[in-house]
Amino acid sequence: MNSLKVLLVNGSPHKEGCVFTALTEIAGVLKAEGVESDIFWVGNAPVAGCIGCGACIGKRKCFRKDVVNDFVARMDEYDGFIFGTPVHYAGVSGAMTSFMDRLFFIDEFNGEHFAGKPAAAIATCRRSGGTAALDQMNKYMADCNMPLVPSQYWNIVHGNTPEEIRRDAEGLQTMRTLARNMAWLLKCIEAGRAAGVSFPAHEAHAMTNFIR
Repeated sequence: MNSLKVLLVNGSPHKEGCVFTALTEIAGVLKAEGVESDIFWVGNAPVAGCIGCGACIGKRKCFRKDVVNDFVARMDEYDGFIFGTPVHYAGVSGAMTSFMDRLFFIDEFNGEHFAGKPAAAIATCRRSGGTAALDQMNKYMADCNMPLVPSQYWNIVHGNTPEEIRRDAEGLQTMRTLARNMAWLLKCIEAGRAAGVSFPAHEAHAMTNFIR
């Protein structure tokens, strides 16, 4: 069996802040389950939004030479993904929204390299807005044929600092359960592939516009 790898995406402007702390909890459990992981930091430089120009189509890269292309260059190395965001105003951060808009547009129109790879979203927040953030991020993955990995509760950890995050016993337990479920699903997919069960082929997208 090949080594399984998960890419953990830190969408916080703080490299070792709350999101990093939650992802580190996940990474520890993945390691114990025999699954490798790396953390990809989106960074704190401005990330421009998608302008729908289509320049990426057929090239699998955005005309903007930034962190989005850095991610695309690495993504084929990984079997699963976990996307993490802080909550600033009851939803996904602006930088993470722009990052995911462009990333998933590139994937959707250039061969769907995400398809069949398990994924999950996590959020950290001081008090509220976590479920709205998860709902937004889950839509990207559901749109690209990615199995969504569950946990025992919403994938949210509460706290305004890494120290407070470490005190959220239930939130961290939810992260650990998510990590075990990710490892389990990756191993099931690998076992199925070895037994001749491959990811299903899909029809070409039928694009219907409702204005006539």
